[in-house]
Formats: sequence, structure tokens, C-alpha cells
Amino acid sequence: MAIDFLRHPMVRLGLYLLLLVPSAGTRADAGDTLLVLGDSISAAYGFDETEGWVQLLRERLAEEDKPVMVVNASVSGETSAGGLARLPRLLEEHRPRWLILELGGNDGLRGYPPRSLQQNLQRMVQLAQEGGARVLLLGMRMPPNYGRAYTEAFAAVYPKVAAAEQVPLVPFFLQPVALQEGAMQADGIHPTAGAQPALLEHVWPCIQGLMQAEVDARSCTP
Repeated sequence: MAIDFLRHPMVRLGLYLLLLVPSAGTRADAGDTLLVLGDSISAAYGFDETEGWVQLLRERLAEEDKPVMVVNASVSGETSAGGLARLPRLLEEHRPRWLILELGGNDGLRGYPPRSLQQNLQRMVQLAQEGGARVLLLGMRMPPNYGRAYTEAFAAVYPKVAAAEQVPLVPFFLQPVALQEGAMQADGIHPTAGAQPALLEHVWPCIQGLMQAEVDARSCTP
């Protein structure tokens, strides 16, 4: 007696299990990961994390129907050395397609040598690229009371890293809010919750370009 192949219980079970196992194409369609590695500026210091620019980025991507998982690995007080120490595990765990690197401010505030900052940032970019991630570097600046020699040497680190590793750079992440009245908290270092949308708008074109692999390797400042 002939057996209806598709009605056989074992065949139906096999087909069901096959549907549960995603193919490589299905995984890609399900979305990719964007990792943000930063300090208090990206960790929403002083207000609820849901108001921070990284959360606003999640919402913007969702609004545009982009299936991207945004992982915020930013920690208040983080230095470039701390970020470098944590990055290998983060890359292994999340396997990001993109990395936004926002570190260095705490190095500067503590007076660490710009050369060390450059070495740490450059190594982080290299590790991310070796793991297949594209990198966007967000630059920082030091206030003038640190002295001209130090502030200029510090600011020069980010273009040097971007040029050496051929990654896009936002020269000064806080540019739209740093001198805007009421945009900074009482400490004069951290942006307010109300300033977060401006930060996102400042880097959004660069993030779009990063995802499309169309950003200029020298600068993607809007």
C-alpha cells in the first residue's frame, strides 16, 4: 500500500524542525548588531537611560524599519584603556556589524598622555575591524583650562587614528551642545537630557552612511 510521504509523522516532524532552524539568510534578515562603546556621555549620566542619545538611536532605527539591535556597552568613568580591556569580550559576545567608539574624555580629564589614548583607540579600531565590524569614531575635546599644548595634542589624536585606520570621524561629538546655554549639566561636562536629540541629529547622517558603507574615511561631519 502506498504511503503519502508528506503525511508520514516522522517526515512532518522533520519538516517542522527544519523550519525552526534559521538559515544563514534568515539570520541576516533578522537584523544586525550595532555596538556603542563609550563613557558617561553615552551612558546617559545624570538622567534616565531611556532619554539618552543611544536609546533615541534605537527608536530612530525602529521608526525607519531597520532591524538593528543596538547594544550600549558604555560605562560612566570609562577610559580608553578600560574600553580596550573590555572590547574583545564584547566583540566575541555580540559580533557587531558596526561599532561606534566614543571614548577618551576621561583620559583627558585625568591628564593621561595623548599618545596612550591614540594607541588605545587605534588598537580598538583594529580589533573591531579584524572581527568584521565597521567603525565610527566620535571625537572629544578638552576645555581650555587644560592648557593649549595639551588640548591641541588631545584633539589631534582622533584625526590621527581616523587617518591611520581609515575610519570615519566626527571630530567633536559635543559640538552642537557644548556652548549652548542650558544644554550642559551643572558640572559643565555632561549634556542634559534635553540635549540628547541634538547629539543624535549631529551623528545620524554618519551612522546612516556607516550602515551603507558610504561614509568618508576622513570625516563624516554633517
